[in-house]
Amino acid sequence: MKSWSETWTFFGGRWLEGNPGLTGPRSHAFWLASSVFDGGRYFDGVQPDLDLHLARVNRSATSLGLKATMSLEDMLALAAEGVKRFSPGTALYIKPMYWAEFEDGNAVLADPESTRFCLCLFAAPMPEPTGMSVTLSPFRRPTPESALTEAKAGCLYPNNGRALREARARGFANALVRDMLGNIAETCTSNVFMAKDGVVFTPIPNGTFLNGITRQRTMQLLRADGISVVETSLTYADFQSADEIFSSGNYSKVVPITRIDDRELQPGPLMRRARQLYMDFAHSR
Repeated sequence: MKSWSETWTFFGGRWLEGNPGLTGPRSHAFWLASSVFDGGRYFDGVQPDLDLHLARVNRSATSLGLKATMSLEDMLALAAEGVKRFSPGTALYIKPMYWAEFEDGNAVLADPESTRFCLCLFAAPMPEPTGMSVTLSPFRRPTPESALTEAKAGCLYPNNGRALREARARGFANALVRDMLGNIAETCTSNVFMAKDGVVFTPIPNGTFLNGITRQRTMQLLRADGISVVETSLTYADFQSADEIFSSGNYSKVVPITRIDDRELQPGPLMRRARQLYMDFAHSR
């Protein structure tokens, strides 16, 4: 049976060890998916952009109709408390969450006054940037008219999950997912970049995918380093002919994509520079 890594969760005024049961079958979030989350990283004694991730969970809660009950300062203080519960040097994932407990007069609408909060920290080693393979997913990202795409909401992730499951069934580690117009939006798990002739390109945010915090930081660092970064509409054919492909996300930071369909790629100089710039930034905080 699979076991959880070391985990501490702040809920209801106290720290709980392991994976505590915080909802029940009557909880609105349990059966109607009214939950949001975010994720920060702690590693090598640093927590890059944790404040931005914590601030975003409050925006996500408001977008979903929940009540953001925690201030940024209080969440930062709790995160500092939580880190101290682990052995020095443990790499952590820091996950704030909001969810609704009750409905508001009917079974569908969540009652914002019933909003619950927890902050979960668990041991999660930083993945090595060894690379991954991708293919084109047959599934697509929803539009803002059809789903709550502006929030980091739990209800959006089953769509990513089925895309990932389908790609892995075909022997790939991940997939590139399109928007409804046919342009590439992201991978199943992260934002995506490509490089061509010394220029870095990335899909322009159009409301169908999250404009990731690590994505924004990576672009900022590359541009400050004198590298041209272009946000634009990109097709799958653009990625198939790219010199380099890499992804950015909070969990793994900047990592290479080393195969697209049957074409092998090497981790390129722009990917390596992006990762180095990010790690230098992280360790300077």
